[in-house]
Formats: sequence, structure tokens, C-alpha cells
Amino acid sequence: MKNWLFPLCVVLIALAGQVRSAGQSEPQQTTAMTNPSPAVSPTAPTSTATNEPQFQTRDTRYKIAPGDSFDITFDLSPEFNQTGVSVQPDGFVTLHGVGDIKVQGQTVPQLTATLRKAYGKILNDPAISVVLKDFQKPYFIADGQVARPGKYELRADTTLTEAIAMAGGFLESAKHSQVVLYRRVDENWTSAQLINVKKMEAEHSLREDPFLHPGDMLFVPKNRLSKVRPFLPTANMGTYLPIP
Repeated sequence: MKNWLFPLCVVLIALAGQVRSAGQSEPQQTTAMTNPSPAVSPTAPTSTATNEPQFQTRDTRYKIAPGDSFDITFDLSPEFNQTGVSVQPDGFVTLHGVGDIKVQGQTVPQLTATLRKAYGKILNDPAISVVLKDFQKPYFIADGQVARPGKYELRADTTLTEAIAMAGGFLESAKHSQVVLYRRVDENWTSAQLINVKKMEAEHSLREDPFLHPGDMLFVPKNRLSKVRPFLPTANMGTYLPIP
């Protein structure tokens, strides 16, 4: 009886130790599971963000410039009406009752708000209408290897290839594959885009033919052959032989 009682006690003590060890390790596993590594929030800024300047959409509304003129109409105070108000070279205009006001760089809605604020000092909630009479028409510039470089009026929707045709088309010295389209983005930035007109003509596809914006400039550079042509021999050049 005593011979088998001792081994049984040893087995029970070993089992109790294993249970105690498992109980101590289990909280550690639970802690590891309840403290996962922090996840990256989908809205949090990433480290790839840069401080490089971003091009923004340019305001397409016309801005008043020196030399422009407009009419001002007061619905309830016609005595303040003015026609042919001319913008002076310094950007100011002279108005009845309020004197000189700078209007250069303003759109028509901005100008209307400026006039309402100025006349609000002498009139009660003035109703003012502004109509441009003489202003700079939208234009584009064609330069480089085209038949007639210059400044052209931009009417309706005009594409790059249409603008080149208006400028007389390409010269023989033109590099059709690298036409440059310059576009003013804002007061400090101008974008430059290379247009492969040669590829569009070869593929008979105008899907990549961009529409021009007011103030755009297209430049057609010289091709490589035209740069070396002055140094090539021609049929009019004589043959020189050494004198014996």
C-alpha cells in the first residue's frame, strides 16, 4: 500500500505545477493580444506628403485692366450714372461723388461690390449695374516655326492644331513632335506642356489635341535639320581643286 502511494503523490505534485505554470503564462498572452501594434489611420497624413507647390485652377473670369472702359447704372439714383468710365494706366477710375477708386485686377462682380461699398457711404443700399464696354479680347500667341507668328484673337473653342493653322501652319524647319504649350497658372507659375503634333497627324487622331485658354502661347521649335542646313553644301557651290 505504501509502495504505490508515494509515486501517486509525486504525479499529483507535478500536475499541480503544470497547472500553475499555465495559469501564470495565460495573462501574458492576454496582455499581448490586448496591446496590438498601433494601426495607421486612413485619414492620418503620411510621410510621403511634400511641400512642393501645387498648381491650382486659374480663375477664368475676366479681370479689368488699364485701358478698359465700362458703364455704371444706378437703378434708384440715375444722377450718378456714368458711361464710358475709362481705367487709367495706374488702374484707377474717377467716379462722381466718390472720387478715385482702384479697380484694376477685379472681375465684374468684384467691381460691383467695390462700387456698392464706396457709394454706400453716400447712398442707402445702392443698386448698381456694371457693363463692360471696351476690354481686351481673349487671345493666344503663336511663335516659332509657323508661317505667321503673332497674337491672334481667341474665339469660341480653338484647339492647338487649329491655332497652328490660323498662324499659317508649320514651316519646313518646324519640329512637329515637340510643340510647347505655355499656360499661365497664376501670377507666379506657368506650366509648359509638350504636344506631339507629328504623332497625332500620323495616327489621324486628335484625342490629345488640347483646347486653348485665353493668354496661352504655343511655340514651335526648329528641327535638327534646319539647324545644320546652313552648313550643308548646295548645288550652287563650286568645286575647289588644289592648284598643282
